[in-house]
Parts: sequence; structure tokens; C-alpha cells
Amino acid sequence: MAKLYFKYGAMGCSKTAQALITKFNYEERGMKVLLMKPSVDNRDGATVIKSRIGLTSDAVTVPQTQDLYELYKEKYSDCDVVIVDECQFLTPDQVDELGDIVIDYNIPVLCFGLATDFLTHLFPGSRRLFEIAESISEIKSVCRCGVKATVNARMDDAGNIVYSGEQVVLGGNDRYVAMCRKCWLKKKKEQEAKGLFV
Repeated sequence: MAKLYFKYGAMGCSKTAQALITKFNYEERGMKVLLMKPSVDNRDGATVIKSRIGLTSDAVTVPQTQDLYELYKEKYSDCDVVIVDECQFLTPDQVDELGDIVIDYNIPVLCFGLATDFLTHLFPGSRRLFEIAESISEIKSVCRCGVKATVNARMDDAGNIVYSGEQVVLGGNDRYVAMCRKCWLKKKKEQEAKGLFV
């Protein structure tokens, strides 16, 4: 029985690399993969998925207005599996549409992404995946202190942690660092003591 999978973790935990390795594994067995990403994620180009360790692949990009069920039915129904990178940027409706693909076509849909933003709030797409995915697993990463990282800390150009702003600001190692919540809160207090309110 096919499932809707949600594989999540903090920045730098190899989510994208695992998505691309999973794609390779399916293709190595002769299966056709629909690899997609939300169009919001244009860091490495409109149609490219790239991991921090250098793995890359072309992908179908989908705007938030795209009905994913209809897209699959009309153009990609010959695919044996759907893999989505940066799934946190999907709308809740799009997550439901992926779930319907699993049910109606009996193919697995694997979603890789962040659970929370830089303020530790759930992304709408991730929230819906937690609500309906049949399989949920965490891909772990480590804070500099050695404890499990759970916070996607956003940094400004001076290296200070940012504690306000819009939910979506694209970036990689230049803009985000994975931290444990204790270190994140400690840094906040240190910055507040110095009068740095970023």
C-alpha cells in the first residue's frame, strides 16, 4: 500500500541530498520519478534542485496556484513515484492533493522539507503534512554544541541571529544555521544585552 511520506529536519540535515538519492534509487530499478519543487524555491534556478554536497537534478516547478492532482493526472500519470523537495512551501490544499494521488493512484509520494521557520513556527505545508502523512520521520542534524538541532536560525549580514521578519527568506549556509533551541535562546539574550534587536 502506497503512503504519503513526510521527511523533515533542520537546515543542513541532508534533506535534499536524500531526496535526490531516493530519486536515483527508484530510477536505478527502472521506475519513472516525478521530481518537483515549489516555484518559491528559486535559489539554484527555476528548475534545478541542488543539495549542499553538490548533487543536482532538474525538477518540475509548481506555483502555489497549481493543482498537483490535476498536474499528475494530466501530464505525469505514467510516473511510479512522486518526490517533492522544499515541501514546506506547498499550500495545505496542495498537500491534500498529494495525499489524493497516493489514494487514487496507489503510488508513493515522498515529501522532504523543513517543519518550522526561523521563529520555530510551522510552515502551513508542513503543518498539513503532520496532519495527514501516513509516515513521518525526522532527519536529524546537530548544533555546534553537539545537541540535536531543531531551529533554523536566520542570520543577518553581520552574523547576528534574526528574530523578526517575513516567514520566507531564501538562503543557504550564507543565511541560515541549524541550532538547538537552548543555543538559539542564549544567543537571543546575548544580543538583547548588547542592544541588538534584529
